[in-house]
Amino acid sequence: MTVPPPRDQAELIARAAELAGLRLADLAARLGAPVPPDLRRAKGFVGGLLERALGATAGSRAVPDFPELHIELKTLPVDRAGSPVESTFVCTIPLTEIGEVEWADSRVRRKLSRVLWVPVEGERAIAVGERRIGQALLYELTVEDEALLRADWEELAGYIGRGHVEELRGHLGKVLQIRPKAAHSRARRLGFDADGAPFAALPRGFYLRPSFTGALLARHFALPR
Repeated sequence: MTVPPPRDQAELIARAAELAGLRLADLAARLGAPVPPDLRRAKGFVGGLLERALGATAGSRAVPDFPELHIELKTLPVDRAGSPVESTFVCTIPLTEIGEVEWADSRVRRKLSRVLWVPVEGERAIAVGERRIGQALLYELTVEDEALLRADWEELAGYIGRGHVEELRGHLGKVLQIRPKAAHSRARRLGFDADGAPFAALPRGFYLRPSFTGALLARHFALPR
């Protein structure tokens, strides 16, 4: 089943509202998609399923999932208290280019300017097909959140721009962090060291810490303490 892209923001929000409460198995059956027994080898299953259901068209391009609406889609695995259970992938990092990019033109800002967040049950004890979709939230980047993200992005991008990509560790960044982003350990991307010499670097991506997404949900939903 192919779902056409939403005509406008209102239609996108209406589609997302219709999914609230559904099991992933229900949605997969509607779309004719098989449900994996677990997500260890199917990490993109939940996000891909929601993209299909809502009519996202960006695919792997470095643009928001709904390009015409300038809205990114992010699924957010949460526990029974509504707290995120893991960090959230934002985008891959162009290692050879990021040193020349300003925050205003960065992939991170472009991806997070407007986001449709869709919480999904993410506790491992719940079978994948039995996990339920939560109420979606359309979010626009606030001045306060942008200040936090920009500070981290500029620090982390600076490391890469100065050729210190191999020195990056996950503890850097208050709300934004850099982690490896590759299907396997043999994957490599072109990078530059501190002397400007090219080398084969492990692909990396920007991720939001659970503290950031948890605070975001807490501002908009009444969550149990």
